Amino acid sequence: MTAATTRFDDLTEDEAVATLLACCASPQWAARIAAARPYADLGALLEYADTVLTNLPDSEIDAALAGHPRIGDRPDNAASAREQSAVTDADRAVLADLREANEQYERTFGHVYLVCASGRTAEELLAVLRTRLGHDAATERLILRDELVKITRLRLTRMATDDEFLPDPDRKQT
Repeated sequence: MTAATTRFDDLTEDEAVATLLACCASPQWAARIAAARPYADLGALLEYADTVLTNLPDSEIDAALAGHPRIGDRPDNAASAREQSAVTDADRAVLADLREANEQYERTFGHVYLVCASGRTAEELLAVLRTRLGHDAATERLILRDELVKITRLRLTRMATDDEFLPDPDRKQT
């Protein structure tokens, strides 16, 4: 084990699952990743997480989507707020266009538009959204899974390297 995964590996099962659900809201994914501990290093954790996520049934992908707010809306969690930080300063017209395109996407595909927003401007995200509106449902589902893998990798990396993300190892036991 490496320092990047030791604290995660040392969590209780419940703590590990709760921490993982902040990375990806699929209960099945979180349970499988927690159950496979310990990990040799961050690379092993990321590789296994990718494999599990890629092979989840659509119902679990839908559960994962439930943990993501619309691009351009006020995020309801710290991870989404961080990832969408470049959108917060966007022009009102761009935000209005994003809102409208999000609604069209949801009507077309039946779920929230998911994209790895980290470091991207509102204008970039709107352009990607407009392109993706031209896809058929099967193509869009594949892209959505790829985007979910990217987002989850970012969050897992942060989890393994950010002391604020994991529960305090010196907490009082009850």
